[in-house]
Amino acid sequence: MKRRTLLASAAMGLMLASGAFAQGMDKVKACFVYVGPIGDGGWTYQHHQGALAVQEAYGDKVEIQYQENVPEGADAERVLTQMALGGCNIIFTTSFGYMDATNAVAAKFPDVKFEHATGFKREHPNVSTYNARFYEGRAVQGTIAGRMTKSNKIGYIASFPIPEVIMGINSYYLHARKVNPDVQLSVVWAFTWFDPAKEADAAKALIDQGVDVIASHTDSTAPLAEAAKTNGAVIGFGQASDMAEYKDGPRVSSIIDNWAPYYVKRVGQLLDGTYEQIDAWEGIAGGEVLIGEITDKVPADVKAEAEALREAIAAGTYHPFTGPINKQDGSPWLAEGQTAPDGDLLGMSFYVEGITGDIPK
Repeated sequence: MKRRTLLASAAMGLMLASGAFAQGMDKVKACFVYVGPIGDGGWTYQHHQGALAVQEAYGDKVEIQYQENVPEGADAERVLTQMALGGCNIIFTTSFGYMDATNAVAAKFPDVKFEHATGFKREHPNVSTYNARFYEGRAVQGTIAGRMTKSNKIGYIASFPIPEVIMGINSYYLHARKVNPDVQLSVVWAFTWFDPAKEADAAKALIDQGVDVIASHTDSTAPLAEAAKTNGAVIGFGQASDMAEYKDGPRVSSIIDNWAPYYVKRVGQLLDGTYEQIDAWEGIAGGEVLIGEITDKVPADVKAEAEALREAIAAGTYHPFTGPINKQDGSPWLAEGQTAPDGDLLGMSFYVEGITGDIPK
């Protein structure tokens, strides 16, 4: 049987079962596509914890399937097609670079539900998107960084120049500068989500520049491992997961991506027949962005300040992007008291005033 015919037959079979979604389902096969290994200690690890939470919540009503280390691009489309043909009812694609592949495969399988993490394209009614407001956690980290740096040089290891990463850099810097006007930010672009060797090299480059506080937007513990070699001279943050194994070393806090509530909710909605297409973007208030324990290496007054900021964000009384804020070239972006619209953040392609260097194209 030719592949095209096979796809058509599978899609027809799924269409015949389409009423099951409206009426609820007795059992759901929930599938997950991961950009890295589940043992990365960061991004993929946290997504997999969410998948395991689904299994725990629903027991034998749910079958879980996942595939690790799926490159962003043509390989992703192949994996998604295989999952759809294999009977997956809902497929979570957990990295920004899966966006086009997700929508392409969704067009061929209209009765499979596709959920894309951190993306913005919903070209078909069976595609939903979900994200977390990581920039809220960066505000808390920036406050700690600005207060604790001794060199007035802080660093950020960036993955790819997409809005999610750029808004994190800006939030981190703005809040460091807010408490320490002399702070300078260095950004090193690793151009990877998960490559411990490249991440370690990026951390080394920052340390060689005199940076003594490092945040990262990559997936492994390598930056903290590199900071640990400085015998306390450099501190850093857990990224995506708590990275608690470094609590006795350089890790002073963390951003924890808590995907479990979202995954449990969405699979539950397939089971009970209430599932609808959505675009979700939760943060600290919704419990998707957690601030990991702030350790005793952080002075009590700084810890209190960071925790107060977290609570203000959670309560909705403070937005990390509140004007006046200018763009890097000095042109106005947000006026006094104005907060950034979500659309501006989701399309962010510029640094704020005070950050030097260019964003890679």
